[in-house]
Amino acid sequence: MVADFNQAMKSALAQASLAASSGEVPVGAVVLDESGQIIGVGHNDREASHNPLGHAEVVALTQAAAAKKSWRLDGCTLVVTLEPCTMCAGATVQARIARIVFGAFDEKAGAVGSLWDVVRDRRLPHRPEVISGVLAQECAQILTDFFAANR
Repeated sequence: MVADFNQAMKSALAQASLAASSGEVPVGAVVLDESGQIIGVGHNDREASHNPLGHAEVVALTQAAAAKKSWRLDGCTLVVTLEPCTMCAGATVQARIARIVFGAFDEKAGAVGSLWDVVRDRRLPHRPEVISGVLAQECAQILTDFFAANR
């Protein structure tokens, strides 16, 4: 199953590289529709957009919702290079995302299993499937390189 998302994660890594080249924290995301086609892409753009909501996941979810002409992203998969934070985990639940696939764990702010597990809280009416560790080394390395160069 993990190998099924390698190509999508490579697309998310390309988005993360775009973020890094703009001085943003290199996180990238793509949203796949039910057939596996990319319908939304995003990378962190908080600095450029001066928007605290400018996380890769939110950007990609917004683009996917526009493509589907619906806020409901039933059947869709979010593929992201870094474990989503609480805001982004909440956004995936609100969007009714079917599956979250992520690469690197975020021990400091992760909300899909590391620090919190927002998306699998039994009190919520919608709980997406979670697949972690897809191209984890590559996803972690782009962050390590970015922070090493910017400290």
